[in-house]
Formats: sequence, C-alpha cells, structure tokens
Amino acid sequence: MVSGFDRIVLEVPDINDAVAQYRRLFGVPALAPGPGGAVTRWLALANTVIVLEEAPVERAGIRGLVFTTPEGGAEDRPVANAAGLDLATCDGSVSAAFRESADALPPALRVDHVVLRTADAEASVGLFARQLGIRLALDRTVPEWGGRMLFFRAGKLTLEVIEPDSPPVQADHFWGIAYQCPDLEEEAARLGREGVDLSPVRPGRKPGTRVATVKSHCLGIPTLLIEPAT
Repeated sequence: MVSGFDRIVLEVPDINDAVAQYRRLFGVPALAPGPGGAVTRWLALANTVIVLEEAPVERAGIRGLVFTTPEGGAEDRPVANAAGLDLATCDGSVSAAFRESADALPPALRVDHVVLRTADAEASVGLFARQLGIRLALDRTVPEWGGRMLFFRAGKLTLEVIEPDSPPVQADHFWGIAYQCPDLEEEAARLGREGVDLSPVRPGRKPGTRVATVKSHCLGIPTLLIEPAT
C-alpha cells in the first residue's frame, strides 16, 4: 500500500546545466549530490524529493517515480508493470536521511501533481489503484480538456493520468509536472528577477485557482505553477 511519493526522478543530458536551471527556478543556492554512484543532484521539497540524474539522453524528461510503502526497504524495489513505466517502492529512509542532512530550508514551491499520458486508462487503474493501492480520487471524461482524466492521490501529491481522445498515445510516459505556490504574483516577481520566463497569470481549471506556465529554466519539461483556491 503506497503511502506517499518519495522521489520524482528526472533524467538530464547535462547535470551542470540542469542544476543551473533548477537553481533559478526554485531560488536555491545549490543542489546537493545524491547518494549512490550515479551523477545525481537532489532537491528536497515540502512533499517529495526531486532527483536530477545525468543520463545518455538527448533531452530531459521525467524518468520515473519512487513511492513510499510501510513494507518497503531502504533500497528501491522495482515495480513490475505491463506499461513499462519506471516505478519503484522504498521505505523512505534514504530521503529522510537526506532531508536531515540538508542545511537549507525547502523552497516555497511544492509538487502539486505529475502528469502521465496513457494509452489505456483502465490499465492505469489496475496498476496504480489495485496493484499499488493508491487512492483513485477522481475519474472524469472531459472532451474539452482532451479525454479521460484519472487523479491518484497519496500523501500530499497527485498523479494525474490522461488518456487523450486524439492523437492516441503510443506508449505510456510521464509528460509534465505542476508546482504549487502560495502566492503566484509574488512567485512570478521572484522568477522574473531570476530571469525565468512565465506566461501571463490566468484562471486555472479548478475554480478559484490561478496558474502560469513556466517557459524557461524548466529543462524543457512541461511545467505549470498553481496558486490554490483561497
């Protein structure tokens, strides 16, 4: 039974460039090296850890998710799945130790949701709800938003799964990420000082929310900022 999102793993072609971009996006002085032998940097947010991992890829992307489970161990355990997604479980102890060793407070941004595009929404229900025990909080088909949308909730983070009407998805893949901030105007001003480009602030899909699209320093990964409803 999954209790939370331990880590979101991003693979990047150049770790130094990725760190430079995310330092500006999150307003942090540095990203700490992660445990293990790979070239990684970790960033602790309030509700999860973002991992940047250098890999032989042409462009950055969301490689996979690591979930916490009560029965998990310290080491990541891969989750076998027919969709071919990079998923794993652990007990969260490694991330907890990393947080304790971090000197700086986490940035104001926190992950609101991660977006997965799927070719088979029913198979996603089987994987995330039945196999992993993540609560399916909402299942909606909204043609004007592009298709069927599933929202799986664990801890204080959501996995949004979209089965689009068209064009069909050839293979399931993690597509984008949304960050929540308490004051979007204030955050936009900070990002402007950092040289990060944003779209104009606009109403979000959820009543009372406001959003802005990040247009630079996001590793080319579709990235959204959300101010929750008051």
